[in-house]
Amino acid sequence: MAPSALADLYPIPARHYSKATTIQASVLHGARDLRLETRTISDPAPHELQIAIKATGVCGSDVSYYNKFRNGDLQAVMPLSLGHESAGVVVAIGEAVTGFQIGERVALEVGVPCDNCRSCQRGRYNLCPGMRFRSSAKSVPHFQGTLQDRINHPAKWCYKLPAHVSLESAALLEPLSVAIHATRRGSIEQGDTAVVFGAGTVGLLVAAMAKMSGATTVVIADIDSGRVNYALSNGFATKGYIVGQRRHLTDTAEKLAIAKEISGDIMQISSLNDPEFEGADITFDCTGKEICMQAGLYATRPGGKLIMVGMGTPIQTLPMSASHLKEVDVIGIFRYANTYPTGIKILSSGVLPSLDNMITHRFKGLGAAKDAFELAGKTIDKDGNLVLKVLVEN
Repeated sequence: MAPSALADLYPIPARHYSKATTIQASVLHGARDLRLETRTISDPAPHELQIAIKATGVCGSDVSYYNKFRNGDLQAVMPLSLGHESAGVVVAIGEAVTGFQIGERVALEVGVPCDNCRSCQRGRYNLCPGMRFRSSAKSVPHFQGTLQDRINHPAKWCYKLPAHVSLESAALLEPLSVAIHATRRGSIEQGDTAVVFGAGTVGLLVAAMAKMSGATTVVIADIDSGRVNYALSNGFATKGYIVGQRRHLTDTAEKLAIAKEISGDIMQISSLNDPEFEGADITFDCTGKEICMQAGLYATRPGGKLIMVGMGTPIQTLPMSASHLKEVDVIGIFRYANTYPTGIKILSSGVLPSLDNMITHRFKGLGAAKDAFELAGKTIDKDGNLVLKVLVEN
């Protein structure tokens, strides 16, 4: 075996792998009712790998399930293991699988489509109506998440990692995939101006991908000054805007007036004092908040694009005339497709700001998952430190 191949193996000899049939799993039984349980696990099916999960990032959807036992319109109806941003180590291989070895480190793409429907056949498998996605309540029985010691997963959706890419960074390939998909859908051109609403994990990665795709001005906006400052000091964006906290508004006219005010400020920052500036070429809303979508429509130039990345308020009142009169394309995205190989190349090349540094808090062991969920819903910890990505390490 070549030395480079050896370098990609996990430094525990394969003979140490125990074929235990029981595992520990973090299981949500209801809102904030998280339990550590023993489950049984079978040998991997012919086309599966068994993966020892080593790193799992906590996503906003996980926090929503933890707090409410639901995420948007999806209501959990049975116990559910959370977690879908994961990487781990191959510990068993199905008999029909080729190209993998025990000990190799892999990132997991946790959505498993049917491979037969119109969307799958056209390469847009993220839209597959039969998609089973780990830690989501959409399919019943629910497809259990990755906050377990080990899982069996189709080898097709496991991706080997270069030796110099950490398992922690590899876990963030999932939100990076959202950013890759969003910027692909946006068709960014060299020299474009991009505006990103939301400076959480996905917003930061969208901003970084917009820069990498050729946008020369990238403005990131958030209500949290710590996140905006992080984005600027770490090279995710070129300009920042801190959205002032405002009282809760119910009147539509007042909401739109505030949105126009926000968009005016952002356009001023984006213009770089160009008197002929007409607005952002492309705007990404990574919040799902109505006011951000409203401000985004106002801030986008004639002929520009507004990309809906964040899933938040399901029904929104939007100034659609701002889209009609300016021919602004409003584009939805849902998860991602065909992004993991690209994401691994990007991570491997080092062209992005450090993803390891985005992980601000690490929790050791499945028993600490509850503390991880409690913290992941906040922007600062008890000591006043910035919270970005929270990770559970097995």
